[in-house]
Amino acid sequence: MLRINAFIFFLLAPFVAIFLVTVDFAQTSNAMSIPRNIIQEDIKDLHKENESFHKAIVGLKNQISNFHEVAVFQRETFNKQENKITELSNISDKQKKFSDDIYEKKILKMLGPAVKAHISDKVEIKVFQLKELGYRGYIAKVKLFDPSVFKVTLAKDRLGKSETVSSMAKRKGAMLGINGGGFFSTEKNGERFIKMTANTVINGKLLEPFYQDAENFFFAGINKKGQVIGTVPKSAEDIFKLEPYQGVSFVPMLLKDGKKLVLPKAWKETKHPRTILGRYANNDLIMIVIDGRQGEWSVGVSLERVQDKLLELGVKDAYNLDGGGSSTFYYNGQVLNRPSDGKERPVVNSILIYP
Repeated sequence: MLRINAFIFFLLAPFVAIFLVTVDFAQTSNAMSIPRNIIQEDIKDLHKENESFHKAIVGLKNQISNFHEVAVFQRETFNKQENKITELSNISDKQKKFSDDIYEKKILKMLGPAVKAHISDKVEIKVFQLKELGYRGYIAKVKLFDPSVFKVTLAKDRLGKSETVSSMAKRKGAMLGINGGGFFSTEKNGERFIKMTANTVINGKLLEPFYQDAENFFFAGINKKGQVIGTVPKSAEDIFKLEPYQGVSFVPMLLKDGKKLVLPKAWKETKHPRTILGRYANNDLIMIVIDGRQGEWSVGVSLERVQDKLLELGVKDAYNLDGGGSSTFYYNGQVLNRPSDGKERPVVNSILIYP
C-alpha cells in the first residue's frame, strides 16, 4: 500500500508543480498589471498634448501665412515705390537734358559758328574764332566724357626742359593743346634748367615740393571727375583738398562763380597775348588763346577786358595762364594762332586734350 501511495505521489508531482507555477504566475501578473483607469488617464493626457501641439502648429502656420502676406504687400509697395522713383528719375533726367540742351544752345549762340570740331566717345571739342576790336584769337569749348583725355604734359617728359606745344601734342598724339603754367630759366648742376612756376600736378601727384610766394600764384586744373578746380593754396593740403588730377600754376585768377576778382595793378590794364582756362556752369571747359603785340593783326588785350568778355560768354570760373610769346593754340596738327615771337616759343609744360 505504501508503495502504491508513493507511486501515485510521484505520478502526480509534475502536475502539482505546474499548477503551483500557474497560480504563482497569475498572482504575479495581477500584481504587475497597470490599472485600466491609469492607462486611460495617460491616453487622455496624450490627446491633450497632441491637441496643444496641433493648435500650436496651426497658430504657427497662421503666423507664417500672415508674415508671407505682409512680405508680399511690402514687396509690392517697394516695387511701386521703386517704379515711381525710376519714373521721377527719368522725368528728372529728361528735364535736365532739356535744360542742358537749352544751356548748350545759349553758349553756342554766344560763341558763334564752330570752325572746327571733333567728337568721340571720350571728348567733344568745338573750335571758334574770336574777333574783337583790337584783338583776335581762338576758343575751344571742350566737353569731357572721359577725364583721362585731359593731360598736363612736361616738355620732353621730364623736369627742367622746354619744348613747343605743337611738338608735345604731335609726340603724344593729342588733338588740342595750349601752353600751360609759367616758368623761368635757372641753372642746376651747372646746366640750364627751366623751372616751372609754383605747383604742378600730373596724374594726381605734385611734381615738386609745395611752393608759395608773395604773388599768390593759383593752382588750376581738373579733378578725376573732369571738373575744373582752382585755388590760391597756402599749403600742399589746400591743393589736395581739391582732389586734383592735372593742374598748373600762374597768376591771377580772373573769375570765381561768375564774378570778377580783383586784379593785381601790374596785370590790370596792360595789353598782351593771353592764354585762359575756364569752365561753364555745366562743367564744360573753355580754353582761349588771344594773340597780341602784332599791330593791325592783334595788339593784345588787358585782363580787365578779358574778364568782361568771359562774363559775356557766360563763363563762371577763369584762370590766366602763361601768356605773351608763350601763348599757343594747337589743333589737329596745326598751330592756329599767331605767336607773337613769329614762331612758337618752347615752354615748360602744356595742357593737351586727346581724341
